[in-house]
Amino acid sequence: MTKAIKVRLIGRREFVSFPLLEIGPIEAKIDTGAYTSSLHCENISINYENSKPILYFTVEQGALKTYRFSEFTKKKIKNSFGEMEERFVIKTLIRIRKKKIRTTISLSNRDNMRYPVLIGRRLLKGKFLIDVNRIHTGGILI
Repeated sequence: MTKAIKVRLIGRREFVSFPLLEIGPIEAKIDTGAYTSSLHCENISINYENSKPILYFTVEQGALKTYRFSEFTKKKIKNSFGEMEERFVIKTLIRIRKKKIRTTISLSNRDNMRYPVLIGRRLLKGKFLIDVNRIHTGGILI
């Protein structure tokens, strides 16, 4: 017997939140052309504490907040211009509509992009169907 998978319908733009980072609701672009998801952040740096690398970055949502991660990776990711760039990747929780998903998010300066969050197909696969004619199907998350 196969288990039925519940797939939710979402639009080309949705409000998302990052509960563990206390970010959101924030508007995200749903991009099936992108493999990975990305979060806009600034001041990305590595400092060493007891000879262990610690990742620091800031996110502005109303006020500027600094985040600290001791567990992270670095991956080569193709940017929107088709060029490879190294980005830091963290594991966190994202909420799209009422669904909470544990996922990896790359950190990138998206100042020149319209939306601060990009949701790629790796996160979407098997969980959501995208109707490009719709936006904000879940309303604004609180």
